[in-house]
Amino acid sequence: MTTVAEQQAAVEALLEPVRAALGDPRSAERLELIVDDMVASPQQYRDRVLATDVAAAIDLPPFDNSQMDGYAVRAAELAGATSETPVRVRIGATVAAGDRVATLALGTAAPIMTGAPIPLGADAVVPIEQCDPPHFSGGGKDGAASPHSQTVGFAAQPDHRAFVRAAGSDVRAGSPLLTAGAHLGPAQWGVLASSGVVSVPVRQRIRVLLLSTGQELKKPGEPLESGQIYDGNTSVLTVALAECGALVRAAMLPDNPADVVAALAASADDIDLVVTTGGVSAGAFEVVREALEPAGVAFGPVAMQPGGPQGLGIAKFDAADDHGAFSLPVVAFPGNPVSTLVSFEMFLRPVLRKIAGLPAARTIAQLPLAEAVDSPAAKHQVRRGILNDAGAVELIGGPSSHLLHSYALSTLLVHLPVGMAHAEAGDLVESWRIDA
Repeated sequence: MTTVAEQQAAVEALLEPVRAALGDPRSAERLELIVDDMVASPQQYRDRVLATDVAAAIDLPPFDNSQMDGYAVRAAELAGATSETPVRVRIGATVAAGDRVATLALGTAAPIMTGAPIPLGADAVVPIEQCDPPHFSGGGKDGAASPHSQTVGFAAQPDHRAFVRAAGSDVRAGSPLLTAGAHLGPAQWGVLASSGVVSVPVRQRIRVLLLSTGQELKKPGEPLESGQIYDGNTSVLTVALAECGALVRAAMLPDNPADVVAALAASADDIDLVVTTGGVSAGAFEVVREALEPAGVAFGPVAMQPGGPQGLGIAKFDAADDHGAFSLPVVAFPGNPVSTLVSFEMFLRPVLRKIAGLPAARTIAQLPLAEAVDSPAAKHQVRRGILNDAGAVELIGGPSSHLLHSYALSTLLVHLPVGMAHAEAGDLVESWRIDA
């Protein structure tokens, strides 16, 4: 029987060529930045990873600008100013954000707004709250004086370059803006846009064909007949795969091996990986096994509960087949929904996250059990649970592979490894956060 660690290593080895191909900068996708509301799908920008380094094309900020609303001044002209003997100067022309760089006339203070360019000759900004009056009352865009005040008073000489945001103080033109492998979140997209970048090379997303199999399956919303159930695995894995950066094409198939092969052949040129659910065990109608074992996919038990039956390998079909020659990597999971999701978490999620350039591991902690628990000593049991107010793990539901509702209420995957037949309340167990 294969161990959990052996299966994890086998899945990673199977998908290593896919990881290498998608990580090659020459295969990068060019993605345009969002500049208006005409984006077809904002979802395409989520969790993208930069394929190559990007250098700054301009200084950020591109010019000296004001950090505050206030007055742009020559600091030397305010020498000796105190609260008892303030220095008053004439109010000059207002400088607003978006104005061209002007020149500060000698003996004047220019009202300046946050982000506006510092006038030539000015070397400091005094916040409006520190001025007399502490609000704008003189000058204007044309430099005309207010009837209420033609001067502004200062009670202290500002430091040189006070409240001046220097050109290039964030990043200099030509220096690295972002490096290959950077996860593009809101701040990263923002700095790219602020630098005037039009498009960037990002890693290609892995393309997955997801097949849920079973004669008993019906789509949600369709009427159920006797012996039928609604298909939950397509929803389970479509969302789980998308959270790993995958592009998913899903189909639900009956228990017909020819349909499985036909589905693979129809998508062979457009996908990187096949993921299946159901039909992998030792029953009489194991459709995935019947279809893919002759093509080279290996099936067998893993020492894990739930999720024991697994399939893995390259499915190869030659030109003699009606569908022509093609080969595809396949990861095959059992059909019970908890088995499916636990299998994904244990074997596929870390590899797909690594391929996408995203953090691979769940947040892991050693936490005390709130209650005693038994586990089959020969298997790695994965239970579901929550962290209670006392900081202990409460298990939800039993170990059975059909208890999806208890999984949906859980925030932890709780690991009882091979050899742990019993654990007492208070014993520490490895716990993975699945709610973040």
